Amino acid sequence: MRDNLSAIMASWHTGESAGLATVVNTFDSAPLPVGSTMLVTADGQAIGSVSGGCVEGAVYELATQVALDGHPLLVRYGVSDDDAFAVGLSCGGTIDIFVEPVSPTAYPNMDSVQADIRAGRPVGVATVIEHPDPARVGRHLVVRDDGSTGDLGSLRTNQAVADDTLGLLAAGRNGILTYGPDGQRLGEGMRIFFASFTPKPRLLVFGAIEFAAALARAGSFLGYRVTVCDARAVFATPARFPGADEVVVAWPHRYLAEQLAAGRVDERTVVCVLTHDPKFDVPLIEVALRGPPLAYLGAMGSRRTHDDRIRRLREAGVADTDLARLHGPLGLDLGARTPEETAVSIVAEIIAQRWGGTGEPLGNLQRRIHPDPVPAAGRLSGPEATDAAATTHPSRVR
Repeated sequence: MRDNLSAIMASWHTGESAGLATVVNTFDSAPLPVGSTMLVTADGQAIGSVSGGCVEGAVYELATQVALDGHPLLVRYGVSDDDAFAVGLSCGGTIDIFVEPVSPTAYPNMDSVQADIRAGRPVGVATVIEHPDPARVGRHLVVRDDGSTGDLGSLRTNQAVADDTLGLLAAGRNGILTYGPDGQRLGEGMRIFFASFTPKPRLLVFGAIEFAAALARAGSFLGYRVTVCDARAVFATPARFPGADEVVVAWPHRYLAEQLAAGRVDERTVVCVLTHDPKFDVPLIEVALRGPPLAYLGAMGSRRTHDDRIRRLREAGVADTDLARLHGPLGLDLGARTPEETAVSIVAEIIAQRWGGTGEPLGNLQRRIHPDPVPAAGRLSGPEATDAAATTHPSRVR
């Protein structure tokens, strides 16, 4: 929803009903990730995508129908590889899509959700996507660190979902949770899709060099909030780093220590050390390794430079178990030469670290291209693997 938020809110403010389709679950080689959305406005415009084009036509028709009749639908599209083009998902994967009406009446808290997202405040939306009582399907609960608003149909359900989704919100993750019809944690019959909207993850780039400028552009493209930090004011200027959200003049290790103390560094944060100067990078990496785990920590330099860096860190008392978390020299072996190519090499390793990729050419892999994602915390529903042809069921997919 975040990517299409402006269009969704523009439609919402007209007061007319639109249809919003959201990918709530994926299996095998699904084309787009959970949380992808497509909006069909009251005047028939289609904005966004839920399948990269595979089943957009069918979803468009459903969203148009839902906008008119106000009845949400949970639908599944999936095909076997041998007849992939016959139904629509040419990748052979399977996706569950929840289609719901969006208007001030159907989604009264949408404006407050937008305000939180715009302000960078963590907010999540829990939506009933399956329930024995069709009247409860499509209800929303907006979850924040300090409480929740909305109604999923009962106080018990509201309390259980609000408590259970705080961990997902903190981690910035989406997921489906299963309950009994009245919010019983060990029951079945009701499924909730929780969508997290947290501030962008941070990419901290230390070293105001040309490689940092290219990395800042690549990081911004991937959705990170990028900070470039260097102690040398003459080099650390916004004009040299237009791809960065902020440029900070400070000693790198002191800046990182301040950010850690202020709680502005978390498990989604990426730190790239491009200074390759012992007086900067050794104390900086020491601070990084003594803090909580990061999504990625990498340092630039030749193998000789990196070996010297490791020696200095050991002399500073950093344990080998902590040093194992450091990627160095950072990046994948792509044969990169230019700053832009090097930035691609670095972000490729960051992506592989995030999703468990091997860095091998896809043509060499024997397993499927998209492995199952790591499950989020909480009692989440497991994937219901199927290769059945596309099916549509009012309020339930089983």
